[in-house]
Amino acid sequence: MIIKSIALKNYRNYKYLKLDFDPKTNILYGNNAQGKTNIIEAIYLSSTSKSHRSNNDKELICFEEEEAHIRVIIEKEEKESKIDIHLKKNKKKGVAINGLPINKVSQLLGTFKVIIFSPEDLKLIKDGPKQRRHFLDLELCQLDPLYYYNLQNYSKVLKQRNNLLKKINYKNSDLFDTLKVWDDQLVQYGKYLIYKRTEFIKELNTIVNRIHSGLTGNLENLNLFYDLNVKADAFLKKLEDNYEKDIRTKTTNSGPHRDDLLFDINNKDVRKYGSQGQQRTAALSLKIAEIEIVSQISKDKPVLLLDDVLSELDNNRQKYLLEYIKSIQTIITCTGIEDFMNSHLEINKSYKVLDGKVF
Repeated sequence: MIIKSIALKNYRNYKYLKLDFDPKTNILYGNNAQGKTNIIEAIYLSSTSKSHRSNNDKELICFEEEEAHIRVIIEKEEKESKIDIHLKKNKKKGVAINGLPINKVSQLLGTFKVIIFSPEDLKLIKDGPKQRRHFLDLELCQLDPLYYYNLQNYSKVLKQRNNLLKKINYKNSDLFDTLKVWDDQLVQYGKYLIYKRTEFIKELNTIVNRIHSGLTGNLENLNLFYDLNVKADAFLKKLEDNYEKDIRTKTTNSGPHRDDLLFDINNKDVRKYGSQGQQRTAALSLKIAEIEIVSQISKDKPVLLLDDVLSELDNNRQKYLLEYIKSIQTIITCTGIEDFMNSHLEINKSYKVLDGKVF
């Protein structure tokens, strides 16, 4: 799978832009705040329907404009497909595949897969569990439309249950009985999330251990552990046992929305005891493993978006990453083309980005 081209209209700081990409390595370079990441963001949005930087579509539309448009042409097995994203300030976004509007985001997910790697990902280890759950959910949504369906419904039911907990007390039996109805739905959707996360982390663990060993000269063993808040078959009972606590705290205290992903290097918790270098190397190992597992599961290579991340890596880690990605289409943003002079990376196409214009 490759991206052949992208066209933007009234998107961020681009009034109009049309870019053709090489099937291998593409460089977007220029000073900060010129619009490089906006192109990366538009590609990511075309794959997932969401920006990786904003939850508000209005922020994606050019100032003083009411609408914006993204068109991406992709190619798989010599067959082209067209994805259109129509952003509107006061309406829900429209999405079409090959000119046919889709009603559900799940119909877009998996059309083409992207992996984005930014400096923020290097903080994945030391950040809070919310960021690590977000990482798991993003990948699983692209790989499994049913995961997206269950995640969306789980989030809706969880919100409804938490709203009810804010109103409930033991003196109001009617509301308390309603709580049990939400429990059944929460368990139904939550079990699927737990099963799929467990399976994904198990597969990811084997790959990430091998990659991390290579990055560290076989000096370190990295292992991932799924820190379950509750096992799937015990979820309903845990909810019932927590009624008093949930009502007192006005929130749901058990479920996959409280899970975490743990990282151990040589049997030590990296988040607590690892150096900054170890944390960054573990995060890099995870992102590289992500490329491999997505390729294995989907039987297709994803498009890799490297958003100004190379400057954050030392020469050894940079070299390892660049060597690993030679076989997949990669779009890289950086401040200067000279960053690659000593990397021995073959640059197939390069663009200079300056104030919303690309040369």
